[in-house]
Amino acid sequence: MTFKEQILQGIPAKLPAKKNYPREANRAPKRKDILSLKEKQLAIKNALRYFPKDWHKELSVEFADELKEFGRIYMYRFKPDYKMLARDISEYPAKTQQAAAIMLMIQNNLNPDVAQHPEELITYGGNGAVFQNWAQYLLVMQYLAEMTNEQTLHIYSGHPMGLFPSSKNAPRVVVTNGMVIPNYSKPNDWEKMNALGVSQYGQMTAGSFMYIGPQGIVHGTTITVMNAFRKILKKNENPNGKIFLTAGLGGMSGAQPKAGNIAGCITICAEVNPKAATKRHEQGWVDVLIDDIDFLVERTLKAQQNNEVVSIAFIGNIIDVWERFDEENIFIHIGSDQTSLHIPWTGGYYPADVSYEESNILIKENPELFKEKVQASLRRHAKSINNHTKKGTYFFDYGNAFLLEASRAGADVMAKNNIDFKYPSYVQDILGPMCFDYGFGPFRWVCASGKPEDLDKTDKIAANVLQEIMENSPEEIQLQMQDNITWIKNAKDNKMVVGSQARILYADAEGRVKIATAFNNAIKNGEIGPVVLGRDHHDVSGTDSPFRETSNIYDGSKFTADMAIHNVIGDSFRGATWVSIHNGGGVGWGEVINGGFGMLLDGTNEAEEKLKNMLFYDVNNGIARRSWARNDEAIFAIKREMERTPNLKITLPNLVEENLLKELF
Repeated sequence: MTFKEQILQGIPAKLPAKKNYPREANRAPKRKDILSLKEKQLAIKNALRYFPKDWHKELSVEFADELKEFGRIYMYRFKPDYKMLARDISEYPAKTQQAAAIMLMIQNNLNPDVAQHPEELITYGGNGAVFQNWAQYLLVMQYLAEMTNEQTLHIYSGHPMGLFPSSKNAPRVVVTNGMVIPNYSKPNDWEKMNALGVSQYGQMTAGSFMYIGPQGIVHGTTITVMNAFRKILKKNENPNGKIFLTAGLGGMSGAQPKAGNIAGCITICAEVNPKAATKRHEQGWVDVLIDDIDFLVERTLKAQQNNEVVSIAFIGNIIDVWERFDEENIFIHIGSDQTSLHIPWTGGYYPADVSYEESNILIKENPELFKEKVQASLRRHAKSINNHTKKGTYFFDYGNAFLLEASRAGADVMAKNNIDFKYPSYVQDILGPMCFDYGFGPFRWVCASGKPEDLDKTDKIAANVLQEIMENSPEEIQLQMQDNITWIKNAKDNKMVVGSQARILYADAEGRVKIATAFNNAIKNGEIGPVVLGRDHHDVSGTDSPFRETSNIYDGSKFTADMAIHNVIGDSFRGATWVSIHNGGGVGWGEVINGGFGMLLDGTNEAEEKLKNMLFYDVNNGIARRSWARNDEAIFAIKREMERTPNLKITLPNLVEENLLKELF
C-alpha cells in the first residue's frame, strides 16, 4: 500500500502481525503499577473498543502484557511501517490544505529525530504525548484525510471523538489534554487515568502538534542566559571564561548547550541517560561528550584558561558536578536545572549514587525507595547549590519544578518568610519583566514545503521586518528588538533545524502580525510554499503557571487560569486553524493550564484577515492581564497599543500608595 492508502484506511481491515520493540529505541520508563485488578480489566476493555470483536481475544492478551511491562497500553502492533517524518504538504491525502498542515505537524512531532520516546508517541518531557496509543494516531490521520473545510475534528486527550459539522471560519481541530475535574488533578490521578486510556499529558506543545525539537526553546533559553549574565556581570567586566552549569538534555532541555554557545559562555550540562546525551552530541547541539568527572574538571579549567566558548555534556549526575566544582573551587557564574521534575518519581529526575540502569529498575520494582532516594538527592542538590550561591553564583529555577519538588523534599530552598523560594524563577527575574510583560514571546513557523530554501527566505523576510520596526520602536524595547534581530540573522549558522524546516523568533504582536503578513504575501506571489504559524505555550498569554509563566504576577491571581482559557477560546473564533488547551506542561499535572494554536498561511486574503485578528489578540490578551496585575512594563505596553489601536479598550489599574495600607489591620 502507498503512504496515502495507509493513511486513508485508518484502523487496518486485516489484523497486522505483532511487532517487536526495536532494541536501539530510547524507551520510555515503565509507568507506575497503580491500577486495581478491576481497573486493569477496564483498561483492556477500553483499549479493545478501537477494534473489531474478532480481534479481541488475541489483542486482550497482548494489551495485558503491554500494561504489565510498560504500565500503559501503547498498541505497538499498530504503529505504521512508513517512515515517520514531516513530508511536503502536497504529499498528504487531504480535501483541505488546513488538514494536511495538521497531519504534517503530527508526523513531525513523532519523527524519531524530534521525539524523545517515539515508539510510545512521547515527544518530550518524559511523558509529553501526542496520542495515548497508535490506534488514536491512525484514526486521527484518517479523519484529517476525510475532513472538509466545513467540519471540525474534536480530540479528547488523544482520542478522536469525531468530525462535527462547523464552518469555514471554525478551527479544523480542537484538542484538549488532561482536562480533568480539579479535585482529580493530582499526579496519581494522571497515572490512573492515563493507564485506563482516558486522559493524557500533552506537555505544552506535544499534544498541540507544535513541537519543533530543541530549537523550540533555544531562543528563549538564549535570551535567558544572556540576560542572566547581564544581571551579574559588571559593565566593563571581562566576560571570558564564564560558566553556565545546568542539567537535562532529553527534550526541551537539549537547547541549553546551544543557547550557551550563542550566549558566548562555557556550558556544562549533566545528563544521566547516555542515549539522550549522545543523541544531542550527534545532532550538533553539544560540542563535547565526557563521562569522567576528573576529565570534566580538567576540560573546564582548560576552557577557562583559553577563553573558549564551548558546550560540554557530562554523562552523569548533576549533583556530582556541583559538589566537585565546590571542592575544586571552580566558580560557577550562573546555574540552573532543567530536569523533568514535573514527573519526579517516573524518570524525570534521577538520584545520585544510583546508576541510571539501577534507577529504572527501582522505578519499576520499588517505587517508594526510588522516591526516598530522589528526595534525599534533592536535599543534597540544593545544599550544594547553596554553597555556590554563597560564593556569588546566580541560580535560577528554569521552571521544571526543581524548587517546588526540592521544597517538598525538605531541602533548604525557602526564603525567610517560608512562603517564597529563596531563588527566583527565570520568568520572575528575566523573561517576565523583560519579555512577556512587553508582549515578546516565542513566535514559530514551519515551512510546509519542507524546503530549506523556503526557510532561508522566511528568515530574511523576518529580519527585514524587525529591522524596519526597530527604527520606530521606543527605548523601552530596543534591547529586545536588537536581540531578536541578531538571533534571526544568525539562526541558520547555528544549525538548529531538527525534523521540519522550522524557526522560532521572539516577537511582540506588531512583529508577529507584520512578519506573518509578509510571509502570506510571499506565498501569494509564489516565492515560498505554505507556512504553518504557531508558538510555544510558554508565552505572553497562553499559560497560567504560578511557578513559571505567571510567576511575576503579584496580585494574588497567579493561581487562576482565566487567561489561558480565554486565550484558546478567543483564538478559536478569530481564525486559528487548530486550538488546544492542556492541564499540565513543563511544571506538572495539576500545576498549570496552557493553551496553544496553529494557523496555516496559504497566501489568501482570508488568511491575512485571520492572522491580523488572531495574532493581535493572542498576545494582547496576556499584556492586558499582566497590566491589571500592576506590572509596570505591561501597563506601558498596553497603553502604547491602545494609542495605536482605537478599537482596543483595556481596564487599567489605579495604583495604590503603600502607606495607606500599613495601619489598616
